[in-house]
Amino acid sequence: MLVLTRKSNQSIMIGDDIEVSVLAIMGEKVRIGIQAPRDIPVFRKEVYLEIQQERVGTSKGVREEVDAALRGLSSDAG
Repeated sequence: MLVLTRKSNQSIMIGDDIEVSVLAIMGEKVRIGIQAPRDIPVFRKEVYLEIQQERVGTSKGVREEVDAALRGLSSDAG
């Protein structure tokens, strides 16, 4: 795990397309912003794990379902 120190209004880049910014620090809470392409799903970890648990027993993985949903959105927009 890479550990970085950032102050409010500073960012880190993940690859060329994902920016994670520290928006505010309020006591023990940190507000972050994530700017990523629409085709990359972004979830809070507890939500992601909940989605995975709901999908247990199905033949499709969570990533495949999210990708299929995003493809559907793309084809509706065109």
